Amino acid sequence: MDLLTDGELPANFAYPPEFLRVVELGLTRLEPWWIIDGTLLRTLVHGLVSAYPSRRLVLFAKREDRDDVACWDLDLGDVAVVHMGAAVGWEQRGPRFPDFNSWLLQAVKDLIEHGG
Repeated sequence: MDLLTDGELPANFAYPPEFLRVVELGLTRLEPWWIIDGTLLRTLVHGLVSAYPSRRLVLFAKREDRDDVACWDLDLGDVAVVHMGAAVGWEQRGPRFPDFNSWLLQAVKDLIEHGG
């Protein structure tokens, strides 16, 4: 996968090992969530930074049926689901997750519900 490089990631941030392991295993299509890469990742990152410049977010997944993206929130140290296109202050969606593994567990539950 074509993830963000060290030069593109914020200083003092590295992808968590559990995230890299999920990517390495190819578990990136958890419909309706998709761990994204390449041009789409960079385009969405640019849009996120432009829309919410005061937030320090590292985007890693997009939900296919909504304009929601999953990001590490560097200020709060957790994973946030952000609604792209919402007005500043209204972008925070749904629950927050303490870490990537907690988000992944919910993404698998969403996969089961979505496929049902």
